[in-house]
Amino acid sequence: MIFVEPDGTERTVDAPVGLSVLEIAHKHGVDLEGACEGSLACATCHVIVDPSWAPKLTPPTDDEEDMLDLAFGLEATSRLGCQIIMTEALDGLKVRLPRKS
Repeated sequence: MIFVEPDGTERTVDAPVGLSVLEIAHKHGVDLEGACEGSLACATCHVIVDPSWAPKLTPPTDDEEDMLDLAFGLEATSRLGCQIIMTEALDGLKVRLPRKS
């Protein structure tokens, strides 16, 4: 998968099936906080999914939508990294890290 840093730098990393985008970020030293450790209690793992990939994701739950309301720099394709679980169909997924508040 590809992480796009706020400055536009792209990092391509190995993204094993079954791991969340948050777990993958932490595994590869990508600066994605995840203060609640993936328990859907914060919005610090907010990522912006590339528009070409957004339709391939499962829709966000109501709980995820509620947490996204708290995210800084919310965009139409914003998601929480802890809620995007890698599948074969998501091979090559591209997400952008938002600027910090």
